[in-house]
Amino acid sequence: MADLDIDPFIVMEVMRDAAVLEQQGADVIHMEVGQPGTGASGAAIAAVTEAMSSGLPLGYTVALGQENLRQRIAAHYANSYGLEVSIADIAITAGASGAFVLAFLAAFKQGDRVALASPGYPAYRNILVALGMEVVTIPCNDETGFQPTPEILDQVDNLAGLIVASPANPTGTMLSSNELKRLSEYCDNRSIRLISDEIYHGLTYGQETATVWEFGQKSVVINSFSKYFSMTGWRVGWMLMPSDLSQNIERLAQNLFICPPAISQIAAAASFDDLAELDQHIDVYRESRALLLNRLPQMGITRLAPADGAFYVYAFVGHLTDNSLEWCKKLLNEAHVATTPGVDFDQGRGHQWVRFSFAGTTEAVTNALNRLEKWLQKS
Repeated sequence: MADLDIDPFIVMEVMRDAAVLEQQGADVIHMEVGQPGTGASGAAIAAVTEAMSSGLPLGYTVALGQENLRQRIAAHYANSYGLEVSIADIAITAGASGAFVLAFLAAFKQGDRVALASPGYPAYRNILVALGMEVVTIPCNDETGFQPTPEILDQVDNLAGLIVASPANPTGTMLSSNELKRLSEYCDNRSIRLISDEIYHGLTYGQETATVWEFGQKSVVINSFSKYFSMTGWRVGWMLMPSDLSQNIERLAQNLFICPPAISQIAAAASFDDLAELDQHIDVYRESRALLLNRLPQMGITRLAPADGAFYVYAFVGHLTDNSLEWCKKLLNEAHVATTPGVDFDQGRGHQWVRFSFAGTTEAVTNALNRLEKWLQKS
């Protein structure tokens, strides 16, 4: 067996430790994971119920996914972005995670240098390492909204790829349409493959989202039904594929995954029938976000990323600890509030940062903040 030196996905380890406490009878409030407190829409559940009771086999689909779902996604781009997308451009995947594996394998070869912002989603880094690519970490800060810029990229040589996310995890920061266009043009002009993680589209608080395909179709777009659509455990996502990668992506999908889960594709297609229900979730996130942005500074945690989108607040706690991993462990064990240490997202500076997820109910967020306040007063 190959000796792979892969870092853990720390948030999953926090979930594991929280589960142990819950098995022992503890009431743990989960602010560690980006998982909506709501479930799939009523339309999605009704479609699944009908499919399950029909007696028809839920067998393999084609590797790129059911045509009906791809048509619904194409219509979504027309309705939401005014963008014409062919179903031939769309691949349905086993969650966004499956899309990352397919995109990285199709777009890059072993040894290729792929840049990503830090702080950023750790699975980008860990998947790239597992596939033999070289990760180029770009430290970003408040001045650029924790996002890369062409000026920062000018300082890096020999890039084969760049991964951006807007809204981003863990910061919730966003690239404006103009900023995304600049990055797209920069990458196109230098033959750098841009991969745009757009899984938090639909979850924003005042700023409009743009898809990178508005500026050309050489980039890879990755999206998911996990976040806005509240279907994390269904493991279904999608990808917009540049034409020069589509054949390789399809063949990789055939061999690595066979196809995405059939029942999840049925639910995903039906979820477009009731977007009004899903939009109501954003009102809950908005209220919880306001609670965090108001109460954390009252507790002395004043340096916060803007949280323009997604459902996270990335907070500086360097005045409280120089070891966010241990700080989060103590908070979990003593106050039963699960949070994610910043070292999961930024190996260089994350020891002074923590991510709070407000994806759960407003009641849960309120109770977690009450516990945090009492715990800080005792610490």
